[in-house]
Amino acid sequence: MNDRSAPPGIAVVASSVLTGLGLKSVLGKIIPAADVAIFTDFDAFVEADPERFVHYFVAAPLFRAHEAFFRERIRRTILLVDTRSAQTFAGMRAIDVGTSEERLVHDLLQLHRTAHRLPATPQAAATAPLTEREAEVLVLVARGFTNKQIARQLDIGLTTAITHRRNLAEKLGMRSVAELTLYALTAGYVDPEQF
Repeated sequence: MNDRSAPPGIAVVASSVLTGLGLKSVLGKIIPAADVAIFTDFDAFVEADPERFVHYFVAAPLFRAHEAFFRERIRRTILLVDTRSAQTFAGMRAIDVGTSEERLVHDLLQLHRTAHRLPATPQAAATAPLTEREAEVLVLVARGFTNKQIARQLDIGLTTAITHRRNLAEKLGMRSVAELTLYALTAGYVDPEQF
């Protein structure tokens, strides 16, 4: 029986520790309240009481080895696949781990929103609201624009575009494009459907 006051549990079941840690980091940004546990083998996962987890992110080789178990829990199971390989798994939800970081964040966010029908909410608290110009820069960064393209789009100098982007990153406490994109998506500055 799940305790409603406890944070949602998410299991990452992957033999690669790096895959597990990377996914845990990204999930922590998307669902900060979640308790993400990493398991490098199936037996350790089973010993940890799988029913306490709301989702299982499972690497394809471990899924294949224990397919009956995960298919019985199809609503909880999300496969970690590399679509560059020709392998597919009929009827299973999947995340492509062979894609760019920005795409991975977008796909995870879409999956989270679809699964739980949650509205976008910012999880990073800015010390002050974004200015109109910072919001414009954020949207362009999230859409993959370079500093030069941002300057051209907003009809401002390159140095000014760089300054706005630096101020935005400092205000939000974020440096990478992936973090800024995630913030733009969760805070409602951009629509995930536009990606």
